[in-house]
Amino acid sequence: MPRMPRAPKALRPLIAKSTWRGWVYVVLGGALLTPFLIGTMFVTELVGALPLNSPTRVGVMFFVLFSAIGLAGLLRPVRAMEGAAAKELLGAPDVIGACRAWSDRLRTSAWFAGHLLGGGAFSLAAVLLPTAAGWLLTVPFRAGELQRHFGLGRGWSVAWLPAAGFVMIVVLIYIVAGAVAVATRLALPLLGPSRADRLAELEQRAQTLAERNRLARELHDSVGHALSIITVQAGAAGRVLHGDRDFAERALTAIEESARGALEDLDHVLGLLRDDRPATAPQPTLKDLDRLLDKTRMAGTEVACDVEGGTEQVPAAVSREAYRIVQEGLTNALKHAGVVPIKLRLAVRTDRLELELTNPLGHPPGPARPGGGRGLHGVRERVTVLRGAVTAGPEDGLWRVHVHIPLRSAS
Repeated sequence: MPRMPRAPKALRPLIAKSTWRGWVYVVLGGALLTPFLIGTMFVTELVGALPLNSPTRVGVMFFVLFSAIGLAGLLRPVRAMEGAAAKELLGAPDVIGACRAWSDRLRTSAWFAGHLLGGGAFSLAAVLLPTAAGWLLTVPFRAGELQRHFGLGRGWSVAWLPAAGFVMIVVLIYIVAGAVAVATRLALPLLGPSRADRLAELEQRAQTLAERNRLARELHDSVGHALSIITVQAGAAGRVLHGDRDFAERALTAIEESARGALEDLDHVLGLLRDDRPATAPQPTLKDLDRLLDKTRMAGTEVACDVEGGTEQVPAAVSREAYRIVQEGLTNALKHAGVVPIKLRLAVRTDRLELELTNPLGHPPGPARPGGGRGLHGVRERVTVLRGAVTAGPEDGLWRVHVHIPLRSAS
C-alpha cells in the first residue's frame, strides 16, 4: 500500500495530534483557573466596599488571585498532577521529580501559575476568536442586514472578511502549537528532578552497578569452584569406573552435591538481581569455611587448614570477601595444578587478617606469571576494595598466594 505524502512542514501543526492534545491541556488550565477567580471575587467583596472600577480594587483582586495560585502551587500533589498531565497531554518526558526542598516547590508554583494564567487567557481567546471568525465567515450571506445595521458595503468590499475569519482560526491553532513547544521545553527545568536529585540518582545507579558487579564475582567464584570440583571428580570417576566402583560412586555423589550447591548459589544470585525476588540464602563467611574445604576434599584433594585466632572477630564485610578469596584460591589450584595437596593458613591478628594458600605447581607446572589468570584478578579486586594487599606467584616449587587485609579500616 503506497504511503500517503506528508504535509508540508509549515502545515503540520494544523493536523498534528500534539497540537490538539496541547489544546486540551491549555483549556484545562483555564478550567482550573475558574475556582480561583470565583474565590478572588468573593474575598474582594469581603475586603471592603470599594468601587467596582477602582484601581485599588483591581489591584487587590490581582494580588489575591496571584497569591492563591502561588500558594496552591506549593502543595506536593500539584507537582504530581501537573507532571502527569504534561506527560500525557504535552508529550513531555517523565519529568516528575521529587519534591524534597522548597526550591522544588517554587519551581512547581511557577509552572502552575503559568498553566492557569496562560490557560485562562487562551480559553478566553478560544471563545471570542472562533465566535468572531464564525461571524465573519457568514458576512457574504448577510450582506443586506450588515449594510443596514453596520453600514458595510456589498460585493468585493466585504469579500476579505470571511478570509480574515479563517486566518483568525489558523493563527489560534499556531498559537497553541507554539505554546505546546515552549511548555514541553520548560517541563524538565520546572517539573523535573533538581540537580541534587540527579546526583542522588547517579549515586544510586553507581551503587547498583557496583552491587551487580559484586554479585557477578560471587557467581563466578562459587559456580567456578563447583565446576572445577565436578571436572576433577568426573575425570577421576571415568578412569576408575571399571576398576574401583566404590570410588566412582563416591565421585558421582560428590558431583551431585557440588552441582546442587552451584544451583543454590545461582538461584541466590539471580534472586538478588531480580527486583521481584528476595534473597534465598545468606552470603557465606569464614564461619562456612569448613564446608568449603569439605567440598574441595571430595574432589580427592588433600587440604590442610591452620586457623589462628577467632574468625568471629572478623568484620562481616571482610569475612565474606575472605571466604570468596579462599574459594577462588582453591578453584585456581584445582584448575591449574590438578589434584595436589593444598595448605591454607588463616591468621586473625588484632589489626589485620592474613591469608595464605600454597600448593605444588603440579605436572605440567602452572603458568609462572604474576597475573595468575582471571580468578586472581578477581582476588585482587576484592583485596583492593578492602584496602589490603595480595602477592601471588611461584616460590620454591610451590604456587603461593598471600593476602593481607587490615581490619580497623574495614570495621
